[in-house]
Amino acid sequence: MAALLKDAIKPNLVQTLEGTPAVMHGGPFANIAHGCNSVRATKLALKLADYCITEAGFGSDLGAEKFLDIKCRYAGLKPSAIVIVATCRALKYNGGVPKAEVSRENLDALKKGIVNLGVHIENMRKYGVPVVVAINRFGTDSDAELSYIEEYCRANGADFALSEVFGKGGDGGIELAKKVVEACDKPSDFHTLYADDLTVKEKIDCIAKNIYGAARVNYTAQAEKAIAEVQKLGADSLPVCIAKTQYSLSDNPALLGAPKDFEITVRNVSLSNGAGFVVVYTGDIMTMPGLPKVPAAHSINVSGEGKITGLF
Repeated sequence: MAALLKDAIKPNLVQTLEGTPAVMHGGPFANIAHGCNSVRATKLALKLADYCITEAGFGSDLGAEKFLDIKCRYAGLKPSAIVIVATCRALKYNGGVPKAEVSRENLDALKKGIVNLGVHIENMRKYGVPVVVAINRFGTDSDAELSYIEEYCRANGADFALSEVFGKGGDGGIELAKKVVEACDKPSDFHTLYADDLTVKEKIDCIAKNIYGAARVNYTAQAEKAIAEVQKLGADSLPVCIAKTQYSLSDNPALLGAPKDFEITVRNVSLSNGAGFVVVYTGDIMTMPGLPKVPAAHSINVSGEGKITGLF
């Protein structure tokens, strides 16, 4: 822990292959934590450039919701635009295509799975901020598939642009950049999804029904007991950070596309008082990344002079 935290207070400035600055500070997974970098990093970046983009990992039901409802709430941030990244591969997966086959053209699966994108567009509009869809092109995508996504965005009144930055670098992102700049100039009325004074259960219910699309939230006896403890400690006013699978809008990774009338099960709740939120555990999500029997941490040490050994 000492090795991890030795220089942790300092945001790390790195750069892309084209020299674009990126401030790295924190970066927890959005399926088990809040899914975005630190407030310090974002506020620093806002002072260094006209436009600052924060990556809020995994789907908008996870990273974006937590960035908007937790980080922006605490930091007083008001985003000017939201970019949803969509791929043919992910939408075909949501249409029932196995991961090993998502590189093959399959318009039928794309048409079935694209409802997932529709949910993300609808959800992000609930925050009062202009939305742009970035269609992230892969080399295996067909023109027919990309055209279908574009037509879907038009039909749903969503701004979009084809992003080819992986293959072409900055030149492949000019169209998207223009769309984002235009979105930032549009009127917006950012607001969080729920108010501070709601109870923990009311906040969970709000997210589960308005973002995930659940019909009901169920609680185990252990979760009920934990929520009562949170209330006794006076932490009811804190935002909630829901740990949930990234493979589905529900807490069941097998429910793809845009599932309806499903139930979310909260199995436990814990208070992260230092971080400033209540962690809500749903489904079978594992909150610790898998480690070998003897983790590398066993070989890492920090001397009295601050020299770190055993990293490699």
